[in-house]
Amino acid sequence: MSPGHTQIILWRHGQTTFNVESRFQGQLDAPLNNVGLAQAEMAAVGLSKLPVDAIYASPLQRAHVTAQALARRIELPIATDDRLMEIDVGSWEGLLAEEIYRDNPEFTRALAEGRDARRSETGETASEVAVRMAVALREIASRHQGQTVVVASHGLAIRMGTASLLGWDYPTSTSLASMSNCGWTMLGARDEGYWKLVSWNQRAEGLLLGDS
Repeated sequence: MSPGHTQIILWRHGQTTFNVESRFQGQLDAPLNNVGLAQAEMAAVGLSKLPVDAIYASPLQRAHVTAQALARRIELPIATDDRLMEIDVGSWEGLLAEEIYRDNPEFTRALAEGRDARRSETGETASEVAVRMAVALREIASRHQGQTVVVASHGLAIRMGTASLLGWDYPTSTSLASMSNCGWTMLGARDEGYWKLVSWNQRAEGLLLGDS
């Protein structure tokens, strides 16, 4: 990596039972299932081949346990930051996605039309997540200039944080494919605050085969 360039790797957590059942997790602290634990270990093998200097994670256990798989391999501590948590969906936590879409037609219509909407009366909007994620990632990049940092987080949080750093609005952010469990995205940051999307939703299988 060139001097003055910082690489941020945004790593989505492994699979949970809520993922399999298509339930809204939000900030509910769901654990990884056995598949998710295996995914984290496989991804950690791939990520350990990179020159990682620091690891950050959301405090939610599905992200933190995912980060632990890499931390054990490369013997680095994990710094926790609440701003890296998934979107707060309020009273929708634990509900099936099909129930939410059926019972909240205005929300469903907004998403279909490419508009942001609040997740229940007490939850966040995706745009609000974008703001907190971008602030956290800029601080991390500033703290680790010229280094490679892995940040274990969540699907929507990663998408919105990425979009915000690239200067994209909400409709543009929806053009990004959903992050796979234990997939990761690479962002490059320069000293002058310019951000570049290096890769999106990379998987351990590709890196282990040298197709990175």
